[in-house]
This record gives sequence, C-alpha cells and structure tokens, in this order.
Amino acid sequence: MIRVFNHYIPIQIAVLILVEALILALSIYFGSSLRFGQIALSEASETTNFGGVAVVFSALMIVTMTTFGLYQRESMDSFRSILSRVTASFMVGFAIMSLLFYVVPTLFLGRGAFGLSVIIGFFVVVLVRVAFYKWANWGLLQSRILVLGTGTRADNVEALINSQATTSNMKIVGYLPVKGGQNHVTPSRILPDETSSLYSVVKKYGVNEIVLAVRERRGGVLPMQELLECRLRGVRITELSTFFERERGQVRLDSLNASWLILGEGFNNNSLRDGVKRGFDLVASGALLLVTSPIIAITALMIKLDSAGPLFYRQERVGEGGRVFAVCKFRSMRVDAEQAGKPIWATANDDRTTKIGRIIRKLRIDELPQIFNVFRGDMSFVGPRPERPFFVHQLAQEIPYYEARHSIKPGITGWAQVRYPYGASVEDAKEKLQYDLYYVKNHSLFLDIMILIDTVQVVLWGKGAR
Repeated sequence: MIRVFNHYIPIQIAVLILVEALILALSIYFGSSLRFGQIALSEASETTNFGGVAVVFSALMIVTMTTFGLYQRESMDSFRSILSRVTASFMVGFAIMSLLFYVVPTLFLGRGAFGLSVIIGFFVVVLVRVAFYKWANWGLLQSRILVLGTGTRADNVEALINSQATTSNMKIVGYLPVKGGQNHVTPSRILPDETSSLYSVVKKYGVNEIVLAVRERRGGVLPMQELLECRLRGVRITELSTFFERERGQVRLDSLNASWLILGEGFNNNSLRDGVKRGFDLVASGALLLVTSPIIAITALMIKLDSAGPLFYRQERVGEGGRVFAVCKFRSMRVDAEQAGKPIWATANDDRTTKIGRIIRKLRIDELPQIFNVFRGDMSFVGPRPERPFFVHQLAQEIPYYEARHSIKPGITGWAQVRYPYGASVEDAKEKLQYDLYYVKNHSLFLDIMILIDTVQVVLWGKGAR
C-alpha cells in the first residue's frame, strides 16, 4: 500500500493507474501518426496541441474508468466484467472528448486520428488488464507477512486476505504464538516452536512485515527487544488496527485500542481544512444542483402524481457536535409510514415505499434536496450519513466510539455509503461506523474527491439502495 494524503491505495492499483495513464496519452500520438504520417504529423503539430490533447484524454479516461469501478478490487471478479466496464468507459470517454473538441477548439483533433487513438488505447488497456491478472497471480511486489499472535485477532488477518485473494499482494507465511496466548488459528499455519531469535525466523521465511495481533501486552508478552532488532534491520512492524485501516479502509472496532486512536496520526481538524472543505461543499453542491435541476423538477412532478402528501420529507437528524437539525429529502414513503410514531429501520423491498419512491431511492434521487442543507451549513457534501436521534441514542449505548462520527459535519454521501450497502440494523451500523471512523480519521480533499467519483459508480450500478 502507498499513502496519498492519508488515504491508502494498493500499490498494484497505483502502478496500474500510472501505466494506463501513460498508454492513453501515447495512444493519441500513435493514432495521429497512423492517420497523418510522420511528416504530416510534424506539420499538424504547429496548429494542433497534441500534448494538451494527450494529457486531457488520459486524465478524462482515468476518471471515467475510476467511475466505472475499474480501479477497485471488487470489480475484478471476471474478465467479462472488466471488458464490459472498459468498453463502457471508452464509449463515455469518446463522447465527452468529442464534445470538448467543440467547446475547446484548441484541443480539436481530426475524427480519423482520434478514432484510431481510441481504438489503440482500448485494445492496449485490455491487454494490460490481462497482463495485470498474470502479474497478480505471479505474486510480484508481494509482501510476506508474519503474524505475531494466534488468537481471534490473528485469525481475522487470514480472513481478510482470503476475502480479497484475487488482487491481494500479501501472503501470510505463518503465525507465531506468544506467551499465555490462546490458539484460534488453523494449527498447520502455526510455525514450529523454534529457539532461534525472531529475526532468524524473519530471514528464514523472507518476511517483509510483522503484524502485531495481540490484545493483552502486559507482563512481557511481546518480545520487545527482538521486535526492535527486526525494526532496525528494515522489517516493518504494524499494529493490527493500522493493518486493517490500510487494507480495508476501516478502523476495526474488534482490533481497536483507545491509545491507538489517541496517539496515532489523523483527526486533523483545523481552520484551513474546514475552509477548504466548505469551499468544496459549495462548489460540488452548486454543480450538482445545476446538473440535476431537470431531474429534480421531473421527480417533484412524479411524486405529486403518484401519491397524496407533501413533496418533501423533513426529519430530525444528528449533526456535528450532536446538534439536531432538519434534513430535507424527497418523500419516498407513504404519509403513514410510521403511524405508531416510533422510528423504524428501512428494509429491502419496504412495503411503505411508494412506486416512485422505490425508483428514486434506488437511484438515490431522494437525497438531492439535501443540497440545500449543505448550502445552509448543516451538512457537508461528503461525511458520515446523519442518523435520527432515536437511533443515535440506541447505537451510542451499544457501539463503542459511535459518538466519534459526530466530530465532523455529516454528508450527503460518504466513505461508508460507497463501501457498504444500506444499513438497517445494529450490526450494519457497526460495520458502517468502522468506515466512518476511517473517514473521520483520514478525511482530506483528495479522499472527498475519490468518494465523489465512487458515488457516481454507486448510482450507476445501483449498489446498496433500499
């Protein structure tokens, strides 16, 4: 993993983005060369900014491919899935780039040259994707991990790696028990009890990283001197909480120590960050309102025609610092959805939802009026989703650190929304909190932009809506 503005990106994905960005830029030159020939290309370069076209095309395609989920582990299930997403990405990229040629005349490239460039870029990207699978299977850039501990925490490490085996660049060489520890991992995965030093084990198995999966550390449980020797010899020593944060984009509650939250990096809330985020909120919300104004108008009309009742639905939610505010959404349920007056979790295929409500919830259109909450300053564009006071009171009693999500403004979309399906239970709330804590700890403008792009993908593929 590499860290970009506090956000972890798999090194394989980072390399893939750089390689494909270069390929897409070079495809403009190769396509133009085939169309014009070298001599004519030199003459054409006096009137056409090939460098600018190459950079814009490459950047546009990387954003488009990101939007279609081509740089996420979850999208790499099959070659057919990748081929369909790459095809869709190039079709969208071709359409947007063609429009740019007329909006920005200095970027204009002949239709023949651009068409050849797109074809070349498409086939080379597909070939690179095939090679990427081979590369991942060969284990290049693979990190060899030794887990110190054999308890339930250690067993979670194996489960994580197995869940992302298709693109994981990690391999657990084995587990080492600690004094007084219990065994919850497969016995065959425990390394033989050797009297040699920890560093000797590291050298024998070619270990790059040691993960500390031990909860109780008092009484000399950890071999501190041996760990120091490994650290001084270049072996990475990683806390389990940091390991999960890096590999899953979560702050896992079952591996969390309060001292790690208090003493670790992150939680950088300051006036500069607040000002940048507020500016991003206003720009992003204004752009979204401009783009979706026809959709908002059509939705309003359809809701009025579909069922009796108000157009908007206002509901109390808990915001920054525990302050309660009224969130505004398009009404997607019957007026009598909560006749008993007690809040109810939304469920899959909820029978309280109207016909139009099912559609707008699936496409997340019901969330659009929250743009006005952002303008008022109640919400941010990106942040933890605001929850109702009734559920906040319940969840804060059952889930540790739940109140930490209220240290920043809630958002229309968020890291938990693009990484986890719609939550409708306490267990779902725990899972989503782990993503929310990651965002609260590591939030930055870069991560906000990544979430914004992923949100488009969630809407396109209808993930997690109810």
